[in-house]
Order: sequence, then structure tokens, then C-alpha cells
Amino acid sequence: MNDLNRATFPAGFAWGVSVGSHQTEGGNVASDWWYRENQPDSPVAERCGDAVDSYHRWEEDLDLVAGAGFTDYRFGIEWSRIEPADGFISRAAVNHYVRIVQGAVARGLRPMVTLYHFTMPQWFAAGGSWGRPDAAERFLRYVDAVAPILDAGVDRVMTINEPNIVAVFPILESGAEDLSHGIPVPHEGLTQVMIGVHRATVARLRATHPGLAVGWGVSVQDYQPEPGAEADVESYAEPRDQVFLRASAGDDFIGVQTYTGGRIAVGGTIVRNPDAPRTLTGWEFTPEALGGAVARVARLLPDVPIVITENGVAVADDARRIEYSTGALRSLRAAMDDGADVRGYFHWSLLDNWEWGHWSPTFGLVAVDRETFVRTPKPSLHWLGSLAPVAAAVAEVA
Repeated sequence: MNDLNRATFPAGFAWGVSVGSHQTEGGNVASDWWYRENQPDSPVAERCGDAVDSYHRWEEDLDLVAGAGFTDYRFGIEWSRIEPADGFISRAAVNHYVRIVQGAVARGLRPMVTLYHFTMPQWFAAGGSWGRPDAAERFLRYVDAVAPILDAGVDRVMTINEPNIVAVFPILESGAEDLSHGIPVPHEGLTQVMIGVHRATVARLRATHPGLAVGWGVSVQDYQPEPGAEADVESYAEPRDQVFLRASAGDDFIGVQTYTGGRIAVGGTIVRNPDAPRTLTGWEFTPEALGGAVARVARLLPDVPIVITENGVAVADDARRIEYSTGALRSLRAAMDDGADVRGYFHWSLLDNWEWGHWSPTFGLVAVDRETFVRTPKPSLHWLGSLAPVAAAVAEVA
């Protein structure tokens, strides 16, 4: 079944795993999500709580990553820990993340950090969130505060995780639409705010940390046309992801985060296959979506290197995870053979973790006992790690 090997991808190709801060750390008591989860009438089905205790067990997590053969590690910096109160910067929190970066480097891993992964300090949210007039200014203050973390050996920085999903949050919270039929059209005002914050952050980091590679990670589904619907794919995709992709022109890389796909019919509606196998999230099991999404991004941004910052599948049977990843990586290699400039692949996720209100979707290469937090590697961890491309003396990142 598996014809992949260490030579499938080029030397120096980033071979990593991704985790999110709030989803794994636990105890992010100053964040907006913690506040939302713990309200008496909370719409969040299951609390994150202690998550999987990665705040204290990060060394175990790094040992798993390095021990399996991976070369790169993507994790999040939790803004609400760095600045739990307006204007107060926690040196202890900054130093905590410095130690994680140093620990990754000591294990031979290249750290990538995400500055904003869906969570923010409750004080920022209560003051208007991204709609407040000083939103970009306040975010840049946080970006400046994490300078010691970035200086400790960070390789790449993602400014915002899935800005197109962030721009959908107001629609999801209103109950007007959900994600069962694909990504709704994002809120136009918030779309422009996300683009503005990203561009301001890229400019700040280039001024203060010129050696860093900076980009962001966009949620990109693979949209394929039904007969005669080629133009409809463009009109369907433009507000949902392409406006965000276009805003990446000139960045050091564009992060692509792909899990599934769908077909677009004439008139611009998405068509789901009722007979397709489904994952634990209800998405279609479409491994080849990764190659299709990458090919579209490469056509749109031919001069911007691509990094797959998330790709994976929520399944209970780990053999299905290996099956999915095998198909996804084959499709990625095919897109590269057709000219896509792809510099790395990060699997989502290292750990079975909290998935934004639910514990049941298991994306991890490692199972976690939620009572004891004991980590148990699945066969997929060492299988995927064994495919790490051969090392290069100097790996280009941009």
C-alpha cells in the first residue's frame, strides 16, 4: 500500500507536526475561550479544562517528536498567558515559551510558532475583540513582547492561524450557518481586519527580526468543478480563501491547511457525495484533497513558497490515518512534480487533543489518557516520522 520513503521529498524539506496552545496546554484561564467554556449557559459542548497538560509536559511531547524522526515542530504561543491583563506582560510566561524553543533546538528540531490560534485574552475580547479600533496596535504590542521567544531559535512564524475561519466566527456564533456544507462566506469587515493585522505584523517582524520567515496559515479546501462549473470554482473560492491567499503575496511562505474537499456545481454551490466515507468530524475522507488544494494555491501564488502547516484526519482506526496520510502525501508529491514549490509538511496533530468544544475527533499520532495524561504513541507516529527526508547541511526556508 505504501510506496513512500525518505527520498520522496527533497533534502531539507521540513517534516513536522503541529499543536495548538489552548487545545493542548490546559488552564488558559485568562483567555476568551476559557471564559466562554465556563459560563453556566455556555454553547461549548465540552470544556477544554486541563486539555492534555502540555503546559507541563512539553518536554515529553518534544521527546516524542524528535524520537520519531521529525525535523520540525509547530506550536502556539498563548497571548492570554503572555498578557493576561491589559498592559501586563508576564515574564514567567515569556520564559516558559523560551524554554520550549530552546528544548526543541536542543533536540534537533526547528521551531515554528503561531502567534494567534483562535484564542485571545478575555480583556481584549471584552473590549471589542478584532472590532476595537486599536486592535492592530494591541496585537503588535504582544508581538513585541514575544521577541525573546523568537530570538531563542525560532525558524518560522505564523501570524494568524486560519484567518478565513476567524472571519467566519461571527456567522457561526449567530447560528445563521454552520460548517456542515463547507465554509460560509467570511464576514467582509473582519476579513479586512485580519489582512490588515497580518500585513502590519509581517512588517513589524521584518523590521525587528529580519532573519525570520514569516507567513500565515489559511484553511484551503480542494474545490473541483462539476462539468461546466470551472468559473464557479473561482467565484466560490474567492471570498472563502483566495482573498486571504492573495494577501500573502510577498510573504516568505504561505501556510496551507487542508483536510477535505468538495465539488462545485454550476451556479456556485458545493456538492457533497452522500456515499463518501466520513471522518469523525463528518468531513469527506478525501486524502487527495491536499494535492488539489496545493495546485490551486500554486497557480494563485506562483512566487510564494508553500508549507503544509496542517493536514490530517480524525479517525478512530489508526490504520485509516496511515491510509489517509499515504494518499495525501502522494497527491502532494504529484503537485510538486507539476511545479508547486512546497518546502515542508506539518501533520495535524501530534496529540489527540481538544477540538474546539469536542474531545471525540481524534487527529493525533499519539493518544492521551485524559485522567493521567499518559502519552501512548500510535503506529502512525513512527511510520510518518520514518518518512522524514534526508538531512541537508543548510535547509532553505524561503
